[in-house]
Amino acid sequence: MGFDFTGRRVLVAGGSRGIGRAIALGFATAGARVSVCARGAADLAALVAEGVAHVKPTDLADAAQVAAWVEEAAAVLGGIDVLVNNASGFGAPDTEEAWKRGLDVDVMATVRASRAAVPHLRMSKGCIVNTTSISGLAPSVRSPAYAAVKALVINYTASQAAMLARDGIRANAIAPGSIEFPGGSWEKRRTDDPALYDRILASIPFGRLGTPEEVADVALFLASPLARWVTGQTIVVDGGQMLS
Repeated sequence: MGFDFTGRRVLVAGGSRGIGRAIALGFATAGARVSVCARGAADLAALVAEGVAHVKPTDLADAAQVAAWVEEAAAVLGGIDVLVNNASGFGAPDTEEAWKRGLDVDVMATVRASRAAVPHLRMSKGCIVNTTSISGLAPSVRSPAYAAVKALVINYTASQAAMLARDGIRANAIAPGSIEFPGGSWEKRRTDDPALYDRILASIPFGRLGTPEEVADVALFLASPLARWVTGQTIVVDGGQMLS
């Protein structure tokens, strides 16, 4: 698509697999210096081999570790131009454990990373891109906790945009639909729960699930000068899944 992020400093929280990995590599391929945090050390090491400048194993449910990653990444990269909050605890059912995972990772890691990054973003007039989900746009019987925390991220993104506009900082979100990649939840459901997989597949007008790269392209757009007058928005990337 011709994006040029040469000289830009990008942080991706939860960037070792799937959508986060595609976003990190998309920015790196476009010339940015990228830092990624996640729990999986092996996956992070593979990103370094593919051009990511800095990685740090991080438990995104731990406030101190989130702050430490942001400050270390800013020091290594020389500042921050873009923060991508992509992590998820994938807490789906209506249980105490699922709610805690979702609130700790999907919500509070986004809040904490943003707070830590904002002083750097003020200097660069940078931007924030949060990953939410189409689940946050409608009620869900199958995954009520996940849907609720993703709705929180959508609302918080709009609040961020309003709070940070006078500092020259934009904040937007991406709401992916069902995305399939090796080792991901939808690949597993293809064999473990084919009835659910087939039902979701039938709901997508294009007749397939999305790819991480299709979401990453939208993240790069939102962080680019092409979106310089876009803030407080949640962009749905679902191949029309919500239309059915």
